[in-house]
Amino acid sequence: MKPTPLEISFTPADNQRLANLCGALDENLKQVETALDVTISRRGEHFSVSGKSGQTQLAAQALRNFYDQSQHHISLEQIQLGLIEVLNPHDTSDQISGPSHDDGTGAKQPAALTLLTRRSNLHGRTPRQSKYLQQIQEHDITFAIGPAGTGKTYLAVASAVDALERGLVSRLILVRPAVEAGERLGFLPGDMTQKVDPYLRPLYDALYDLMGFDKTAKQFERNTIEIAPLAFMRGRTLNQSFIILDEAQNTTPEQMKMFLTRMGLGSKAVITGDVTQVDLPKHQKSGLVEAQQVLKDIRGIAFTRFLSEDVVRHPLVQRIVNAYEKHDKQQQES
Repeated sequence: MKPTPLEISFTPADNQRLANLCGALDENLKQVETALDVTISRRGEHFSVSGKSGQTQLAAQALRNFYDQSQHHISLEQIQLGLIEVLNPHDTSDQISGPSHDDGTGAKQPAALTLLTRRSNLHGRTPRQSKYLQQIQEHDITFAIGPAGTGKTYLAVASAVDALERGLVSRLILVRPAVEAGERLGFLPGDMTQKVDPYLRPLYDALYDLMGFDKTAKQFERNTIEIAPLAFMRGRTLNQSFIILDEAQNTTPEQMKMFLTRMGLGSKAVITGDVTQVDLPKHQKSGLVEAQQVLKDIRGIAFTRFLSEDVVRHPLVQRIVNAYEKHDKQQQES
């Protein structure tokens, strides 16, 4: 027996708001259908949502939320971000660790943080993202571990830009393993910046989005923002710096230890990576995997472990991540 469709109406009818809600050619409704695996039928101001009971409830909530915003045009990005927030209303404190401030209750959601970036509406879209931003503020070293699209790198860069704008640090250092299996840069054409640029492109993209192209370029000219291949970090001491190590799953244990011991006075570091995407040789242990065990009880170091529901990309991405996780589990059990 099929579940009874959930009916929702927006009265009195306002054709302009309904048009903004639905989008051109009902594109906004299609986004809701795709993200929540439901079917939406509409007649005027009356909507009928078919699907599994829990999913139809979420879809109805999403429609109400978007209708509240429908005095103006609703962009596709707003729709997709709104759907992510609808999908993540629950508390996830059991997935977030930081020995220096765990109150054990799991009852409170982290307070929203205001970051000084070009994106005035920037905030955590899921409970883990909000907690991640809070942990970066409260700890000198923060690890973010989880699948692609969960905001690990983007929110780290946003926090770095905020710290720079507030004068809390004097420079940003962006670090990434330049070649997944060993950082062999010599065969690449150009100077060091040109050799490493392709591997740091995600960090550049985030900087351009958060600071603007011109301002970012000026900061690079002044060396306020610096790119640093991981292999070239040895021997340095970084004072008054916000340091981001991206793709940390591709570091060796020796490289991870070397990176963490570069921190000088007044510095802050964020280490991001996905332990399911290690590109090191099979016999080589990941420094990020080891760091989780070695540093788990160190006061002042926080760990955020993101899951597929924290993916902040196209709604299909979360379902793709879930499908691969299910496939991998079946492969392991067979």
